[in-house]
Amino acid sequence: MPERIPASLLAALADLMKWFDAASVPSMIIGGVAASILGRARLTRDIDALALIPETEWPNALSLAASYGIVARIDDALDFARRSRMLLLRHSASDIDIDVALGGLSFELQALNLSQVHEVGGVPLRLPRVEDLLVMKAFARRPKDLEDIEGLLSVHPRVDLGFVRQWLREFSAAVAMPDLLDDFEKVVARRPSSP
Repeated sequence: MPERIPASLLAALADLMKWFDAASVPSMIIGGVAASILGRARLTRDIDALALIPETEWPNALSLAASYGIVARIDDALDFARRSRMLLLRHSASDIDIDVALGGLSFELQALNLSQVHEVGGVPLRLPRVEDLLVMKAFARRPKDLEDIEGLLSVHPRVDLGFVRQWLREFSAAVAMPDLLDDFEKVVARRPSSP
């Protein structure tokens, strides 16, 4: 867990969780923030979240978000969300960008159901299980995601790799990315002792 989360980031996280709770939205923090808390701390300048909000509720949810200082950061944010399933927001007080992935896949629903609350700096944050975050990071597969995978594996050496591999095989077939699992296995092989 990071020694110290910047106050501005913590304030944005607190307001984001308050909004999700007020809207009764199944949600969790993912991305670099989750990887820093569950794995090795690293600098991150934004917040990524996963939320389950029916499309008919998007306008109401966005309106309620403003009560917590969270506003759209682009014009036509809802039109963009319909095309991308991503709501691009900003926390006004801290000027921190927030990307909310609008979930709906069976993996995402399962991950949300299994999420756990971690108290960070006095703020209760819903975070994915390490296995679920590993799947998300392996799917994203940018250099920083692969570094996050290394950090998660070093902190959690007994993680259920079979679970991660199963989902990566399914995603690999679904999106025609045959090397998705291979990239993950390369990171696993680099750690000191692979189960």
